[in-house]
Amino acid sequence: MIKRIFSDMDGTLLDNTGAVSEENVSLIKSAGIPMTLVSARAPMEMMAAIEKLDLTGAQVGFNGGLIYRVDNGRVLPIHSQPIAKKDVHTLLGAIHEKFPEISLSYYDLHKWYCHEIDKGILFEQKVTQQKPTRTMLLSHFLKPKKEIYKLMMIVFDEKTLTNLQEFVLSLGIDTVAVQQSGKHYLEITHTAAKKSAGIDYIMQKEALSEGETAAFGDGHNDLSMFERTSFPIAMANASPDVIAQAKFITLVNQCNGVGYGIHKFLRNV
Repeated sequence: MIKRIFSDMDGTLLDNTGAVSEENVSLIKSAGIPMTLVSARAPMEMMAAIEKLDLTGAQVGFNGGLIYRVDNGRVLPIHSQPIAKKDVHTLLGAIHEKFPEISLSYYDLHKWYCHEIDKGILFEQKVTQQKPTRTMLLSHFLKPKKEIYKLMMIVFDEKTLTNLQEFVLSLGIDTVAVQQSGKHYLEITHTAAKKSAGIDYIMQKEALSEGETAAFGDGHNDLSMFERTSFPIAMANASPDVIAQAKFITLVNQCNGVGYGIHKFLRNV
């Protein structure tokens, strides 16, 4: 019996407009299985889906850097793993110096920060419907005082994205994880911030076995999540390496693949 479903958001739960369709909501709710969203997104970017699905349990943001629940619109952290401040300062300074043209931003628990409103920021605004807090002074932007959970770079040129990832890895900061998310994003979180770590924490707290959970995903950063469950389900729009690791393949995200997959593959498990 499946007791909890873990689901990615972008390219998985959300349609191509970045929303959970009414049909998907109806399918998911009618299944009656508790769901945890597991996303690279910040809580502010997950809130609309959480509220639409009436989710009350633990949720996972920042690729596992934050486990939290929502109560009356408030984010209540359960377990958090921000990036060390010295690492944040080192990374921001080095990336800005080497790649001054790329879109660079970051998140604390409640806000999204940028220095310039560039093409990448406008792209992300359209995807998440969130507005960034602009830090006008570059010196302040490069050395934030708050606890930062994720650095995000948006790059539309594939070669530049590859070069950027190689550069960040060459810095040799072993306390951070560097992951590509989708075609255009490079994200940096604490090394302990992995989707699998968020799932492990919740499974331990709820005494769940792998056979009592299922996971839906479409991207590379969902593979660690797939390893933690007996029922990994890939979207039909997932990358080939994700599909190769799935037990089942459901419909594309635009066709309510999560809701369909729950009823097709999990109701009688």
